[in-house]
Amino acid sequence: MKQEPSSGVLEKPMLKDYQVGDFFLSSPNQTILGKGSMITVPINEEQDNQMEGLTDRVAATLKYAEKQGHCNPIVTGAIPFDYKKPAHLHVPQTVHMSACLQEYEVGKTVDTDRPPAYEIQFVPEPAQYIEGVEKGLAQIASGHLDKIVLARSLHLTSSANVGIHQLLHNLAAQNTKGYTFAVDLNKEGKSIRDKSLIGASPELLVSRNGLRVVANPLAGSRPRSDDPVEDQRRSKELLSSSKDLHEHAVVVNAVAEALRPFMKKIEVPDSPSLISTETMWHLSTEVKGELALPETSSLELAIALHPTPAVCGSPAERARESILDIESFDRGFFTGMVGWCNALGDGEWVVTIRCAEVEENELRLFAGAGVVGESKPEEELAETTAKLQTMLRAMGITELSK
Repeated sequence: MKQEPSSGVLEKPMLKDYQVGDFFLSSPNQTILGKGSMITVPINEEQDNQMEGLTDRVAATLKYAEKQGHCNPIVTGAIPFDYKKPAHLHVPQTVHMSACLQEYEVGKTVDTDRPPAYEIQFVPEPAQYIEGVEKGLAQIASGHLDKIVLARSLHLTSSANVGIHQLLHNLAAQNTKGYTFAVDLNKEGKSIRDKSLIGASPELLVSRNGLRVVANPLAGSRPRSDDPVEDQRRSKELLSSSKDLHEHAVVVNAVAEALRPFMKKIEVPDSPSLISTETMWHLSTEVKGELALPETSSLELAIALHPTPAVCGSPAERARESILDIESFDRGFFTGMVGWCNALGDGEWVVTIRCAEVEENELRLFAGAGVVGESKPEEELAETTAKLQTMLRAMGITELSK
């Protein structure tokens, strides 16, 4: 396997080298470009829960790749929100790794001044989404749930095929501090239409480098404002909001509890900090620790965390059941995870948000909002609209009325 070492200067402009069908993930630490598919991680069709045994199947796939002569193979791909749906993971034929994207490589967004015309369908319609939030609030009031994350989707259709490479470039340029990704979703020998998962997530689910583990849950948010004064007011309001601080604490506690059995030591800050994207302010907590056992892989940690209350709710299983009952669409890989893992167990997994599934001339965009007892349905609808702006701006769409 061809693997380029990390360095301070990119020897290859890997964003330009991306082609539809490749695996691409840029993070604040490095950039990975995987080309081709040497081996696909098998699906266990006899099991209802596709997460069971997945780490063993990945480990076996990596060992097989090594026996076939691949040096330092990695598994890359995406895992869906619903544990009953299969993961989409494979070992690329070649992998290029280098430093994080540089400004000279990303440059500025282009081709968004005259975006193609899209026919837009809201799924569900805004009024139905508000009704769903009200159902979630009723379950919280009854004591059935503490929190539920409810999402909606936009279906966009154009007369021309979507320029995935340009869309990826624009996402990378607009979200330099986050995680920009593209994953091929085609099934070998079964796909007629090219299908890709593409996005720019602000949220690290978990990374492992040796014994060092980092998770960075986000929960609680505010839309950005073009007015600097108003923008700062919103950030300060978020940092002092009892509703958002409670929502954030629920997520951080759940992440820490899920990681603790694997850790020799763990550090959890007492209070969150703020991070920002082009479109949103988020409450953020970086949980760090040291693994107790070196054989615990990044994928095993990611599965233990998935899904966090930031994308599902609490208690997790009840929230998941309620989501499947309330939401009128299949989330697919939205609120799942995208990432990679090598034979040593090192790797990085990102929460799949601010994303779209792209299939020729069609896109499905997704956004969700965390609902707690103090939530107001109209505000949750507005939050999803703000979160959709990451993808819409990259497409050159600056206004969404609903």
